[in-house]
Amino acid sequence: MPGKTTYSMSGVLAHDVVLPLENGDKLTRAEFERRYEAMPHLKKAELIEGVVYVPSPVRHRYHGHPHTHLIGWLVHYEAATPGVEASDNCSVRLDLDNEPQPDVLLFIDPACGGQALIDADGYIEGAPELVAEVASSSASYDLHAKLRVYRRNGVREYIVWRVLEQEIDWFVLRVGQYERLALDAEGLLRSEVFPGLWLDPTALLQGDLATVFAVVQRGLASPEHAAFATRLRPPSPTA
Repeated sequence: MPGKTTYSMSGVLAHDVVLPLENGDKLTRAEFERRYEAMPHLKKAELIEGVVYVPSPVRHRYHGHPHTHLIGWLVHYEAATPGVEASDNCSVRLDLDNEPQPDVLLFIDPACGGQALIDADGYIEGAPELVAEVASSSASYDLHAKLRVYRRNGVREYIVWRVLEQEIDWFVLRVGQYERLALDAEGLLRSEVFPGLWLDPTALLQGDLATVFAVVQRGLASPEHAAFATRLRPPSPTA
């Protein structure tokens, strides 16, 4: 992508100079993407309400390990549900002021009626049905600025794993507002958008993946998941 013409402090014309992304920069989405593409060493940056966020290096215990468990849970669901796709750390073009890079997301294939699109550049454009983030605590911007952005753009379910506080928040979009998903009689969380996507939050917090996978497998064997999978099948092409 061509660089932007700028001027040095002395007024000398300088060509192809692309400034680096820095925390707090206020940019358009196009300028954000231009600078991000010019920094191949940078693994994560987000544009939230026109402001750049460049996270600090992440630690295994407080981010990397929980992150892999969320991925494993959603990939397990994807493997048994043709028509849905999980993704890890991909930039999402939500609107002209917001391009987050969620830790994990799950969306319905546009060909099967999903609300997001894959644009000509290969980006997800629009709101995926489900986003999940690993956050340090309730003070994180994941539960403030990003939550408001996801709500306004129509992300239907939003999960935040607060690692330091050992809590999992699962929000469901209802009439334009996020409400917390209630535990069922077994202490499980059950997605309203993805039938059969069940979670034992206690097992996830304890790192008990055997139970996490056993519970989602039960959800995948449920009649509601079978009906959902049938609805997701794209229509057969006509002769």
